[in-house]
Amino acid sequence: MLRRSRLAVIAAAALALAGGASAPSHADYVGTFVWQQNDDPHFGGFSGFDLAEDGLHFVTVSDTAAIYSGTLSRDARGVVASVTATTPIIPASRSGQRLVDPMDDAEGLAIGPDGTIFLSYETEDRIVEYRDRGATWVREFAPRDFRRFNLNKGLEALAIDARGALYAIPELEAATGSPIPVFRLQNETADIPFLLRREGDWLPVGADFGPDGRLYLLERDFWPLIGFMSRVRRITLDGDRVASDEVLLQTGAGVHDNLEGLAVWRDAEGAIRLTMISDDNFLPVQRTEIVDYRVAE
Repeated sequence: MLRRSRLAVIAAAALALAGGASAPSHADYVGTFVWQQNDDPHFGGFSGFDLAEDGLHFVTVSDTAAIYSGTLSRDARGVVASVTATTPIIPASRSGQRLVDPMDDAEGLAIGPDGTIFLSYETEDRIVEYRDRGATWVREFAPRDFRRFNLNKGLEALAIDARGALYAIPELEAATGSPIPVFRLQNETADIPFLLRREGDWLPVGADFGPDGRLYLLERDFWPLIGFMSRVRRITLDGDRVASDEVLLQTGAGVHDNLEGLAVWRDAEGAIRLTMISDDNFLPVQRTEIVDYRVAE
């Protein structure tokens, strides 16, 4: 009896230190759909992704800046069953000419409440605002800090908050071990309101603000000969301070393809859903996946 009492006290103390008996939040796998469109020369390389509140109407952008919009159909379990997409729009430059390499390396996508599309570009790092589903160039932002990014390590993730401020997150070099800067653009000014911790070789590739107002960050790691690893962090902000930063999802190598785009929405049951799309790098050995997870509180 004495031994059991001591164990009970120790267990109670451990729970108190952990903040209570409730299990930590995590994300449960819902399903995967492999999207194929073999007769479309622009198809593939998807890096940015956005979903409407219904979790059905989407916009996605490829590494060649082809903007697709369309509709997902889902089965009774909420798994994507098919995709219907429009002919892609190839955005123009400020001069009205069609974007070409290296100016077309789009990576991040965010959509304002009025339908304005914002794309973040890597290589020639900048953020561009478009109207008419991406057909009309409006303006672009290229703060001086963007010029410091190394080749292919620039702007990867883009998100827009409820007030219309844009948050751009560069990939940078994991080897430096330095924190991840988050750039905020609002009222034509840019600042770095906070930094995010960096862990191991994880690199930020996608972001979105959820309906709960929190910032969700998709990260990627890669193990040669095995495949990609993915994880999603949920970041709660208190003004310009990171109040909490928790990992909701972390996959093993090779479970999914190269997930780079993230959309966060709330399903009919009230649960937060994480829907991601993979960048196949236009390689036949990879595939375009649309992957769903549901957050369990």
